[in-house]
Amino acid sequence: MKIYTRGGDDGTTALLYGGRVSKDDAGPHAYGTTDEAVSALGVARAEAEAGSEILELLIRLQRDLFVVGAELATAPENRSKLTDGTTRVTLEMVTQLEPIIDAITERFEQPSEFVLPGENRISALLDVARTVVRRAERDCVGATRLGWLEAESQVVPYLNRLADLCWTLARWQEGVFRPARREIVD
Repeated sequence: MKIYTRGGDDGTTALLYGGRVSKDDAGPHAYGTTDEAVSALGVARAEAEAGSEILELLIRLQRDLFVVGAELATAPENRSKLTDGTTRVTLEMVTQLEPIIDAITERFEQPSEFVLPGENRISALLDVARTVVRRAERDCVGATRLGWLEAESQVVPYLNRLADLCWTLARWQEGVFRPARREIVD
């Protein structure tokens, strides 16, 4: 099997369960950004120690984002074919992130000021992943407004919670919170 199909040379892309749309339609735009989030988490994962708690969590989150991508890659008329937790994001997927955020938050002192990313490599990469997830969230809000996603979809809440988790993981990986200095460096 060849990696190229030439099917997208006309500026369209195939959807899960059939159909083709323009590559710049709301769905492909949103799942493209979601794919970027998967990759951003992968770069952070590459910095994690083998067998570590964060490594396993990042793998889980990357897999969850494949579910997000599947829902986004399905035309509205084919959404009845989606399977909860496999190709459709569920409320349970959203709520399962909350106790993780709470448990990780207990491991560090909450910052009282804006955080300046870059304390160490993995925390900086998690902050980059957070910003990509936030962009995916914004793209999905737009996709919902345009009717690509149904209002009851759990994609936007999931991405919202995931961005919060990425922020929390970044602070945890910093080890010790250090507020941003207000000095100007020449």
